Amino acid sequence: MASYNHVDPILQSDKVRPDDFNYELPKERIAEYPAEPRDSAKLMVVNREDGSIEHRVFLELPDLLDPGDVIVLNNTKVFPAKFRATKEDSGDPIQVFLLRELNMNTWEILVDPPRKVRVGNTLIFSDNIQCDVIDNTVSSGRVVQFHGDGEEVKIELEKIGMAPLPPYVDRATEPKDKEIYQTIFAQRQGSVVAPSAGLHFTDSVLKKLKKNGINVAYVTLHLGLDSYQPITISDLSSFDMQTEQFIISEESAKLINKAKNSDNRIVAVGATVVRALESSHFEGEKVVPNDNWTDLFVFPPFHFQIVDTLISNFHQPQSATMVLQSSFYNRDGLMEAYKSALDNDYRFLGLGDSMVML
Repeated sequence: MASYNHVDPILQSDKVRPDDFNYELPKERIAEYPAEPRDSAKLMVVNREDGSIEHRVFLELPDLLDPGDVIVLNNTKVFPAKFRATKEDSGDPIQVFLLRELNMNTWEILVDPPRKVRVGNTLIFSDNIQCDVIDNTVSSGRVVQFHGDGEEVKIELEKIGMAPLPPYVDRATEPKDKEIYQTIFAQRQGSVVAPSAGLHFTDSVLKKLKKNGINVAYVTLHLGLDSYQPITISDLSSFDMQTEQFIISEESAKLINKAKNSDNRIVAVGATVVRALESSHFEGEKVVPNDNWTDLFVFPPFHFQIVDTLISNFHQPQSATMVLQSSFYNRDGLMEAYKSALDNDYRFLGLGDSMVML
């Protein structure tokens, strides 16, 4: 398991702190559903050279890119990770969130209320699915072992599970959320958080990109829950990013490297794509095929080797993604963009509107 950080500790800035990325986000500005159609979402265009801001819609994204550019999408697929279970011995209701599969039939989970779930308990999900609690984790979670055939268990969990909507979405989970909280190009299952920057893409946008001579590459990075957590420590260099699996195919690496060699732009759709690409290169601007793990936390100052343009949403105050955005642009410019988004009725967070930093 590799650890990546392209920042020399001597260069790490003690002037940039999580508090620098705080802003007041009114509850009514948090999107509870994506735009319909998805590509009708607002798109803020930020020019990093002169700091100018333009307001457009996402359907117009292909018009901002040039033939030969490569847009890189994260094709991870969100697992329906939320469940209602009961304790076998008492019948107490327990909320369960599956975090990650450790090996066949063994999962790390979060439970609510945690005080009621102890090692040795059995949790019942349905008539066909139950698990034993076999261990605790350092993060107040639990490790469970499901009964039965592993593949059959997964199929049943997919049927009965609910979409893991972010905790800031203040509404009940609906059956249609399994489709809403998923990109149209999702392929490799493994995330418990959707790559939000990719939620704006439609078949119309992808066709327009192709028509304009813009290439599309896919990588995979399976997201954990760090996207929801504000950074609470003052020293960014001490922040530990959750380790996440990423996969870059030989085909995608070749496409990206060809564009870099031709001075075309690499357009990263979301922080997850940034972390995958910047974790998988050597000899400067060359991406290598990879199936690995990364704990890369991007914070100022950071030298981007691969990514030239960033598409992203408007994220939670003091979040790791806001810090990454500031590394790509600058803190003052980023905060001005967020202020402009608030002033112009943009919808915020994972199901909200978008921006592109050129």
